[in-house]
Amino acid sequence: MSAEAPQFQLKFAETPADLRAAQRLRYRVFVEELGSDGALVDHEAELEADRFDPDYQHLMLIDPARSEDPLEQCIGVYRLLTGEKAAELGHFYSEGEYDLTPLKTSGKRLLELGRSCVAREYRGGPALFHMWAGLAKYVIEEGYDVLFGTASFFGADVSRHAEALSLLHHRHLAPVELRARALPEHFQSMNLVAEDQIDRKRAMLAIPPLIKAYLRMGGTVGEGAFVDTAFNTVDVLLILDTDMISERQRALYGKGLVRNAK
Repeated sequence: MSAEAPQFQLKFAETPADLRAAQRLRYRVFVEELGSDGALVDHEAELEADRFDPDYQHLMLIDPARSEDPLEQCIGVYRLLTGEKAAELGHFYSEGEYDLTPLKTSGKRLLELGRSCVAREYRGGPALFHMWAGLAKYVIEEGYDVLFGTASFFGADVSRHAEALSLLHHRHLAPVELRARALPEHFQSMNLVAEDQIDRKRAMLAIPPLIKAYLRMGGTVGEGAFVDTAFNTVDVLLILDTDMISERQRALYGKGLVRNAK
């Protein structure tokens, strides 16, 4: 899978070396930048890994000109798990944080997304757009109905994110029939500030770019947040019913930037 822009290549990880490149980028972003950690993080090899990696697909954006070291050429990554594969495994990653019963009983084809990141120097440019274009092509060709997955506010202090979380709660909750809910033992209310007390502009500025990208496409959030102290984040569950994507957004991400979606 390759992008038309000559410097970028977009593909799924196919080899152990590909997976290590994806894990190296995740280490650069999640561990070095954001202070995350985990049981399988390898600080010596500079790899951010977990037990789910071997069973997931890893969509990688490559810039060969970035470095002579193949491990440093990955500039964007997305981790994917299909509903069919999850049924074989017996779980989605998100089920460690959310009760996904409404999604799993919806009769819709599900695709879980996660571990998304872009190298620092490529943020604000075309990299994320190319990732989304490749993902959109894959979703359309494979016929998935609902995309979902956890996304993070960085920093585990909920009070720092109170206004932004409250805006998501008041304005962007998923419809009841798809509204997964944070597990009771970890449930963190997102209803922290009354709607009429929210400075909407300030709250939107505090929402991470990836979450805002989902909202622009018609995305919604599950009920409640999950505080991940090990990963130093406050997580929300993003839920996007592809029927809610506007024709404008479909056209924007469907311009054939990616030639081969498999």
